[in-house]
Amino acid sequence: MLFISVLIFSQCLPAKEEILTTVDFDLYQPEFQKFYDLQDRQMTDSIVASFEHKDPSYRYAAALALASIKDSTEVNSLARLLEDDIEEVRVAAAYAMGQLGTIKGEKWLIKAFQQYDSAGIHHQFNSTILEAVGKCGSKQTLKFLSTTKAYDKADTLLLEGQSRGIYQFALRGITTSESTERMANFLIKKGYPSEVRMIAANYFYRAKRIKLDSFINPLIDVFFVEKDPRVRMALAIGLGKTKSPLVLEALTERLGRERDYRVKCNIIRSLGNFEYRKVANLVIPFINDKNIHVATTAANYFIDNGTPQMAGTYRQLARKNDSLDWRVQSKLYQAANKSLNIYSQGTRMAIQYELKDQFKNGNDYQKAAALRSLGEFGKNYKDIYEMGFTSNKPVIRSACIEALANIAKDPDFDKLFSFSRKRVKKEIAAYFQETLEKGDAAMVAIAAGVIREPNLDFKSIYDTLSFLEVAKNRLELPKETETLYEVIKTIDFFNGKKESDLPTPKFNNEINWRVFNTINADTKAEIKTEKGKFVIQFFPTKAPGSVTNFVALAKSGFYDGKAFHRVVPNFVAQGGCPRGDGYGSLEYTIRSELSPLRYDQEGYIGMASAGNHTEGTQWFVTYSPAPHLDGKYTIFAKVIDGMNIVHQLAASDKIQQVQIVE
Repeated sequence: MLFISVLIFSQCLPAKEEILTTVDFDLYQPEFQKFYDLQDRQMTDSIVASFEHKDPSYRYAAALALASIKDSTEVNSLARLLEDDIEEVRVAAAYAMGQLGTIKGEKWLIKAFQQYDSAGIHHQFNSTILEAVGKCGSKQTLKFLSTTKAYDKADTLLLEGQSRGIYQFALRGITTSESTERMANFLIKKGYPSEVRMIAANYFYRAKRIKLDSFINPLIDVFFVEKDPRVRMALAIGLGKTKSPLVLEALTERLGRERDYRVKCNIIRSLGNFEYRKVANLVIPFINDKNIHVATTAANYFIDNGTPQMAGTYRQLARKNDSLDWRVQSKLYQAANKSLNIYSQGTRMAIQYELKDQFKNGNDYQKAAALRSLGEFGKNYKDIYEMGFTSNKPVIRSACIEALANIAKDPDFDKLFSFSRKRVKKEIAAYFQETLEKGDAAMVAIAAGVIREPNLDFKSIYDTLSFLEVAKNRLELPKETETLYEVIKTIDFFNGKKESDLPTPKFNNEINWRVFNTINADTKAEIKTEKGKFVIQFFPTKAPGSVTNFVALAKSGFYDGKAFHRVVPNFVAQGGCPRGDGYGSLEYTIRSELSPLRYDQEGYIGMASAGNHTEGTQWFVTYSPAPHLDGKYTIFAKVIDGMNIVHQLAASDKIQQVQIVE
């Protein structure tokens, strides 16, 4: 009888609710895929409602969803998760708060910081807060962050958070003497973690208008003895900005013995800060460097810094060296045409003839390069228009408008055309109007960008601006979103308006979860190129939409035959454009997936975009750390084999095949 009473009593008591303490957001489970669809559809209200979910996996995923969506109106709602019982949720919330980028997040981050965490239990959380504050905080907070020296050299996470926070402030144009001193000490004083030192070096690379006078000598010492090329390549740029004779001496010495081609590229770029006559002879030999990136960087130096006296030399270097890669040769011709004195008629005519011969006999990318080189001399404007405007090759049409834009922006335009300047400007303005009325998306984007240049005053030339609305209404959306943005900016400029908030593409493409379910952490892609093969491994749970999109395109053969249309030495190689000029996409867009992954090494694969949630088919691979891209461009894979092949890629190299290995 007693047993029965106890049984009845126990059945009447409410069941004790299970308290979940583990984050396990498994995207291979249908219920979690349904939740991720909320992020993909940007259903913020439903996402925020999950902040109260009993399962921390949902709260964690909801915070990261806001990090990608970047809806700053939810800052106060997100703040609740900074006090969540589960550490992983708090870390995700701190990261997301930084991603929102609003000053309103600063107070919540500071309040959540665990300042009495002597046992180091919350180091990851505190580190994330320090970096997040750098994305949204005030200058006063930067001063406090920079003068905090309580962290021991063994406190790796806290030091990383501090250095990344200071770096993020610098990317926003906010620096102080204290922040510069702190970053210098991370490099000068021994014993700091390698990741901290890498970020500190990148601070000097990216920060503007900082004073390094008192740190030049010790930083030069670091530059000489540093073993990590990630630090050397960033310091080469940072030190060069000082224009100090001591730095020039150091760069010169290091260039002669540097083995890492990426550091060489940055040293050559940095030499542009110094007097040409002291530097030019150092750079010329590198035009013949076996590494295409070093050679093109050297040629770019002469485009950016060339002198009229040396224009003939650039031409001779291009003409008389049969071993030169055509890309380097084209850049030397461009340097010659840009630098040549307007009165050197004989040499000028010879250069134009040789460039037109390149256009006649070269491949599509050589033709495009020839047009850009012709665009360095304004009087070629009619020839450029006739040669490229109606081409059936997108790469050539885009280069045509780029060349005309370069002529329009030439600071010596009035001097070159003298009494004809008004007439010529009207003719070029007519080309741009025709482009906006009839041209394709790439041509329209380029033309829209140049006619809103404030100092060019195109507005006074046009009798009507209706052609801008015509251009806008002709666009195929979301395929041509990048062009839409350019046209909107130009319309706002001509109407005297502050730039409008650019519209985010509407949801137009579901994640194919059936494809996703065939992908796992071991799925790879073998990318065969003209230079050889490299292998990438995907991050499906970090960027399911991007990975699924890439895999589906690869299996369809979409990437086969596409070019790496953009290769920037020691930065990225970018491919996947169906047009081949960087302006192409398909009839849909996918969402940005901005996880806490970082571009802290070479070989990360990211999605190219024209703004949040405009991604499609184009992707890039990094040659070196690119922390300024963190939290802005989706990372969906990494090169795990064949990085030596990636380092050999040059603009116009073809992808022969992408094969998914499951």
